[in-house]
Amino acid sequence: MVRSDARENRARILAAAREALAADGSTSMNQIAQRAGVGAGTLYRNFPTREALVLAVNQDEVARITGTVPDLLAQWPPLEALRHWTMDLVEAMRRKHGLGDALTPAVHQAINEQSYGPVVAAITELLDAGKKDGSIRADAAPEDFLQLTGALWRAASSPVDRAPHMLALILDGLRTHRAQSAR
Repeated sequence: MVRSDARENRARILAAAREALAADGSTSMNQIAQRAGVGAGTLYRNFPTREALVLAVNQDEVARITGTVPDLLAQWPPLEALRHWTMDLVEAMRRKHGLGDALTPAVHQAINEQSYGPVVAAITELLDAGKKDGSIRADAAPEDFLQLTGALWRAASSPVDRAPHMLALILDGLRTHRAQSAR
């Protein structure tokens, strides 16, 4: 059992790392420890390497994003829930891609492997809800949706963010003919 102060330290380190690495991918481990208000020893006890810290930040972010699906489906119809969820994913992926060269190819690969299953499961849940209520085509596959939306986090975000418009086009393609004629 982990002590509450150790859990709090870990959470502060992850939050500080997420913020610092998004702003500057070359932020040092010592700068992250300082930003989190912990000593270097505490940081390295929790995350012995920079790669371990980056992977933990990613895992925490994936868990946060995938964990929002039930609440979104409770609050919105499936297509609208999918829209909100996907834009959250886009923002997270933009932050990850902002790290750029700070990540080694091995860490990029590990992040992709770590994220794929939970993200596809979340998309499956959202698509299945829409298939069940008749708003999403029966042949919509989560892997196809993920592939199509991969362009969104690379879309120009200024002067106008193109991702919402591009996502609207993708979502229109997911609608059943019945759902399209009802609009």
